[in-house]
Amino acid sequence: MIGRDQIEAMIPHKGGMCLWDTVTGWDDRSVRLRTATHRDPANPLRSDDRLRAIHLCEFGAQAMAVHGGLRGAAAGGEPKVGFLVALRDVQLHLARIDDLPGDLECEAELLAESPASQQYVFRVLHAGVVLAEGRAAVMLQP
Repeated sequence: MIGRDQIEAMIPHKGGMCLWDTVTGWDDRSVRLRTATHRDPANPLRSDDRLRAIHLCEFGAQAMAVHGGLRGAAAGGEPKVGFLVALRDVQLHLARIDDLPGDLECEAELLAESPASQQYVFRVLHAGVVLAEGRAAVMLQP
C-alpha cells in the first residue's frame, strides 16, 4: 500500500489539501484510493461546517494526479504537470459528505491520452455506494 507521505510527494497538493490517505491498488490504466479526510473538521474545502458533494470532483481530480505520479515514477521520470480543463457527465448522488461515517474510496481509469492531454473517468464510493461519477479532461504541460 502507498501512504499519504508518498502521495504528497507525487502531487502538488500538500497538508490538508491532499485529500487521499492511501493508494489501495493501481496499474498503468487505473488507480484505487481510500480516505477519511471528508470527516476532518479542518478540511479546507469545508464551508459553513459542511463538506458538499460537489467537492468530490476535486477528490476525483486528485486521484487522477496520483495516478499520473505513480505512472511517472514507474517510468523512472517525473510526473507530467496537468491542469483540469473540463468535467463532463458529472453525477452527484447526495448533497454532502462530511456526515458519512466510513472511508471514501475512488476508482479512476485512464480512458485516452496524447502527449498533450488525458481523459479519465472517476467514481467516488462510500460503503460500496456510488456518491459521484464523471469524466475529466486534463491538459498536460510539455
